[in-house]
Amino acid sequence: MDSLQPQMSDIGVIGLVPDQWQAPWMPRHHVMSRLAKYFRVAWLNPRLSPRDKLDAARLHSSGLEQPQGMQVIQPGCMLAHLGRYDFLRRMLQRQRLKGAARLLSTTGCRRIILYVWRPEFEPALDMISHDLSCYHIDDEYTFADQEQPMSEVEARLLARVNQVFIHSPGLMAKKGGINPNTQYVSNGVDYPAYSFSAPEPDDLAKVPRPRIGYVGYIKRQLDLDLLLALARKHSNWSYVLVGPVNESRLSQEELSVLDSLKKMTNVYFLGGKTVPELPAYVQHMDVCLLPYRVNDYTKFIYPLKLHEYLATGRPVVGSMIRTLKEYADVVRLAADTDDWSDAITDALRPAANAPALVAHRRSVASKYDWNLLVAEIAHTLCLRLGSEYAERFEKLRLDFDSRVHVKSLGASGQSCKLSMRQKV
Repeated sequence: MDSLQPQMSDIGVIGLVPDQWQAPWMPRHHVMSRLAKYFRVAWLNPRLSPRDKLDAARLHSSGLEQPQGMQVIQPGCMLAHLGRYDFLRRMLQRQRLKGAARLLSTTGCRRIILYVWRPEFEPALDMISHDLSCYHIDDEYTFADQEQPMSEVEARLLARVNQVFIHSPGLMAKKGGINPNTQYVSNGVDYPAYSFSAPEPDDLAKVPRPRIGYVGYIKRQLDLDLLLALARKHSNWSYVLVGPVNESRLSQEELSVLDSLKKMTNVYFLGGKTVPELPAYVQHMDVCLLPYRVNDYTKFIYPLKLHEYLATGRPVVGSMIRTLKEYADVVRLAADTDDWSDAITDALRPAANAPALVAHRRSVASKYDWNLLVAEIAHTLCLRLGSEYAERFEKLRLDFDSRVHVKSLGASGQSCKLSMRQKV
């Protein structure tokens, strides 16, 4: 979209999210920020518990401002301190939702969509009138190593909303059969940001090659024991971990392993980075890792880093979890330590960076650009609102495609000055 204003500004979306807008970006940040290209969006920053506040203080800010078309609404001091007073909290939450709807109405919104990202927001469906509701599942919210039954609240939410989006094959199999209006939408990538070259970051430039890298949260779902074993086995490789460490969520045993990793001379913790800084770190790795523990939780995940890694063209080695098995043509899967050692060794060979392989990885990633995925979400929402909105959306998409086509024809007669940025 060329305009900074939403293209269908008479539609308002209220996003009920578990994260602050300025928190490190998760799928909901990518989706809601891009929906703001089409609709007006109100992102409701959640009330933070004392533990959440402690975590937020330790984690790195996204470093991004809210886009045009989006309003970030704070919870207010009373809601933030009500704690266990459920009745008062619900009353203030209702007022807050009504306030968000009024704000959207004053900007010209005639239709309101409730966009829910967690089961605990199910009561919001009864708090304000709305034209459409949807539930976007981007994780297994029990976060348990052993599979748990679906909660009554989530089952009720799935059945009640008008539309469901689910982000992984495992969750689609578990939860996709409840609501007939359920659509599979995977995680994506800001493809231009990751596929075009960026300067090597100063702190990464000090790390010797070869660099074996992981970019993302340092969390309990990572196989820290595996990383420690690999670091001890290959002291000539540099293991680079880029991302915030959420120590409050780690067990004592995991903290002990983390401490051992920090003591290794060939392991580098570079800390959290802003969203615009992250692509450069991935681009300047030699091999990218998705080193997840294999259990009943990780069989449901869809790693946010998957397509970001692939967009750079770098070789990727990952655990044998369900989602990654579907990308075995572009991700080398590994099981035990020896298997991982062999896989990384192969990924470091020149053959792993053959032009055809690099192009194939990028080609796969390009199909999952967030702009493409969110356009499909916006289209689905318009379909659910009715034929008038679906037709308007189709016209917008046709107009946009025609403008792109005209620009392409205009550029074809020039000397291929398509971009000042060169691919990695």
